[in-house]
Parts: sequence; structure tokens; C-alpha cells
Amino acid sequence: MSGDRVPELSIVVVNYNTREATSACLRSVLDASPGVDLELIVVDNGSVDGSVEAFRERFAQVQVIEAGENLGFARGVNLGARAASGAWLLLLNPDTITLPGSLEALLGFARTHPEYGVYGGRTLRPDGAVDPSSCWGAPSLWSLAMFATMASTAFRHSPVFDPESLGSWPRDTVREVPIITGCLLLVRIEDWGRLGGMDEDYFLYGEDAEFSLRAGRSGLRRVIVPGAVIVHEVGGSSDAGGAKGCMVMAGKVTLLRKTWSPMRAAIGVRLLVAGVGVRAGLETVTRRSRAPWRTVWRRRADWLDGYPRAEATLFGREFATA
Repeated sequence: MSGDRVPELSIVVVNYNTREATSACLRSVLDASPGVDLELIVVDNGSVDGSVEAFRERFAQVQVIEAGENLGFARGVNLGARAASGAWLLLLNPDTITLPGSLEALLGFARTHPEYGVYGGRTLRPDGAVDPSSCWGAPSLWSLAMFATMASTAFRHSPVFDPESLGSWPRDTVREVPIITGCLLLVRIEDWGRLGGMDEDYFLYGEDAEFSLRAGRSGLRRVIVPGAVIVHEVGGSSDAGGAKGCMVMAGKVTLLRKTWSPMRAAIGVRLLVAGVGVRAGLETVTRRSRAPWRTVWRRRADWLDGYPRAEATLFGREFATA
């Protein structure tokens, strides 16, 4: 950014070895939002695929911050947010394509509805189907019991047996939700600062849920804006299958232990472990060639303590310090 110009919107994208996907993401933002006064900040988490050089060559208007190592999502986002100068902060996944008019719709709703504090949108899969992962319901002992018994799988999108999915709602209406995910999350920069950003104990997965719940406890209402639409290729910067499952479970365990009472969290973690065990057992019985749950079960000692310990056990790293 040059001079004393203060943009309305700062967009932070965290990149890790996704050079082409992130380039497509940045190009879509610039092409789809000509009327938005914005700055684009990319935090590169120690990529070895030529990402930094490519971004600087292709996008002169993008600020590239080299983290020098893989900080994970929470620390990467916080690093980018510290460089932001806009009145609004938008977190955007690198494996997304912003559709025309989406940022205008998101900002326009936020300006005219200040009664909310955290804003999300509608995500689509590359085939055009609705991707429900733009928002979730909050975990509860009931939802975890449904996971443990596989009722949430057998009755997927049921508001009773799969409550965290928020039912079959296609994210096409304005609605308050408990959790807005970090793939598309808008917040006022002063609220971000007041909340302290993302919890840096997390490495990947769960930090956005904790942020949303913390925002709710501070009085910020969270809402989905259906006119803000992106296409999301889920999991672009993490391995699919069992390795990703271990990180997801580490995030879930951390979320329970940070937001629930010790006794309630202990019960919740046991229900998570039971659900993993049931799914791993079914994979064994059915002799599936692809068995991600068996990997998650076999490595349960690596994620059972949650973050930050899981960062060391899953990735062989030193304990991270916030």
C-alpha cells in the first residue's frame, strides 16, 4: 500500500504450497470486485513450490509476507492481520474462487446491518453443489453422542441426529449461526483486535470455531449473507484422508477443552474417540481399500491431547509458542 491510503477491506490469505490455487484465488478477487476498495495480503507459510516468487511476479498489488516456516492457519492469519490497514478484515481460503459481486454483497450487508459482528457467506463446490462448510452448529454432548453412535452419518443433515450440520438448509437465506468458518469470514478490524485474533494454540482446524464461539460470548452475532458466494475446493492445503482426519480431531478436542468445563470436555472427548473407533471398526469389517478412519484410530495418541501438543506429535515439531 502506498501513501496514506486506508482501504475499506483487508483480505488475508494464508498459502502453503498451493501456488496455482492461490493465484487463481487472488485473480478471482481482483476480477470479481472492481468496485471494492481493498488490499490483498498473502502470508506464505514456508512454501517450497515457488509461491512467493510467483505471487510477486503475477500480482504487483498484493502484499506478500514470508513467514519462513509453516505457522499453521491461526498464526498465519494473525500475522497477516497485523499488517492489515482496512476497516474490515476478511479471511479467505486459498482454495476458493470469489464470484462476481460477492464481496460487494458481503460488505454492503455488513454496513447496513451493524447489529451483527461476524459475517460469512455461501460456499459452492466446483460442480455447483452447495458446500455446507461455510458455517456449523456448535458441538454439544448430544451432537457428539450422535457422532459416537454414527446416527449423524446414518441421518446426515437431520436437525435432530446431525445438529451441527444445521440440517438441510442450503445457506441461501440470511440466518444467524453459531460458527462461521475461516474460509470466508468478515469482521471489523477493531473487533478482531478486541478479541485478540485467532487462538495460536491451534495449528490447523478448530481455530475458526473457537473464534466464532468466543465472538459470540463477547456479544457479537454471527450471520450468513447468501449473496456472498465463493467456490471452495475443500482441503486444498492439507492432505486428504487419515492425516487430515487427525488434524480435524485434534482441533475438535482442543475446542472442547478450551470452551467446556473439564468434566463435560472429558465426556465429549470420549464420545469423539468412540465415534472414531466405530468408524475404524466398520472399515476393517468391510475391508475397504481406503480406510482413513483406521489411520485416525491408530494415531489417536497423537491427537488425543489436542493442540498445542498435537502439533508436535502429528508433525514432529517443537511445541509452538503463541
